Amino acid sequence: MASGYLARRVKNKTPAPIQITAEQILREARERQEAEIRPPNQEITDQTEVADYLLGKRKEFESLISRVGWNKSVWVKYAEWEESQKDLKRARSIWEHALVVDALNRDHTIWLKYVHMEMKNKFVNHARNLWDRAVIHFPRVDQLWYKYIHMEEMLGNVAGARGIFERWMGWMPDQQGWLSYIKFELRYNEIERAGEIFQRFVQCHPKVSAWIRFAKFEMKNGEIGRVRNYYESLMDKLADDDEEAEQLFVAFAEFEDKCRETDRAREGIEDAIVGKRRFQYEDQVRKNPRNYDTWFDYIRLEESIGNKERIREVYERAIANFPPAEEKWYWHRYIYLWINYALYEELDAQDMKRTRHVYKECLKTIPHHKFSFAKIWSLAAQFEIR
Repeated sequence: MASGYLARRVKNKTPAPIQITAEQILREARERQEAEIRPPNQEITDQTEVADYLLGKRKEFESLISRVGWNKSVWVKYAEWEESQKDLKRARSIWEHALVVDALNRDHTIWLKYVHMEMKNKFVNHARNLWDRAVIHFPRVDQLWYKYIHMEEMLGNVAGARGIFERWMGWMPDQQGWLSYIKFELRYNEIERAGEIFQRFVQCHPKVSAWIRFAKFEMKNGEIGRVRNYYESLMDKLADDDEEAEQLFVAFAEFEDKCRETDRAREGIEDAIVGKRRFQYEDQVRKNPRNYDTWFDYIRLEESIGNKERIREVYERAIANFPPAEEKWYWHRYIYLWINYALYEELDAQDMKRTRHVYKECLKTIPHHKFSFAKIWSLAAQFEIR
């Protein structure tokens, strides 16, 4: 067997004088290929031949369906062919079978093609029934709702289109769906209806962008006081979600600028910023009440606003959080809360009685049997001398 293998080996490995290319092989194959046999063209001359042609064509489609019935394109071609023969009854039957076959895949494009056939042949009620079924099966496919509404609007059935919009809004679609409904009402100059839909829209999508659209709509219709209330209400809620804060500030400033209320806009924006920072500090001290640096920042914020009651409230809350152990190292930052509190009462609030009380309470709080702070004693003494 080894000798046979050696005998079959190519001994001369030099290139052949004539090289055969892949292109040459393909060209020769095409030249030797037999001509394709096609059936002869037939001319149909009477009804019998028409019936035979239709029967043969239907058998072809039925044979295809028996083999690849899972392929929706076969059903679509079959239905479209029946439509081309003006046999809409058969076409409908095939479309209905196609919907059953595609029930698991849930492809809404088959519904679109089916309805297109009914609309093209001006069977309006058939189309309506199909649209109703389609939106029940696919309530989250916006394209079906849009086309259904468009058909009714083109037919002049405004009330019907409005009813479809109402059904759609019951599914709480995205912002674009609501805005389409609003634009629909505005096309027919239904300003009051559009305003009512806007109110439902912002309840469904309580985002800053939705409220800004609503505010601009109200502004366009002269409801300046209502618009200002919307913006101020949003400013109060801004601390809960500040993702769109910048967008809100710009919109509010533009609104007040149009109303020639620049100072008011500035005040509103500043209040919103303070509210947001206050919320952040509250969240931080709630998570870590002994984070004295956060308390200092919170106090500075309140002092910049100047509300005495709030300043004192924050100071009292801060000093209520004693250090975790009676070790001097833990108490350094804490003692400075008391010092700042006393200096605020003396220099800013100019309330000497409260200043004395703060120093007294501070000295009572320090565990003198373990350590003390000379600075607090010195400041208390200097205060009494003054």
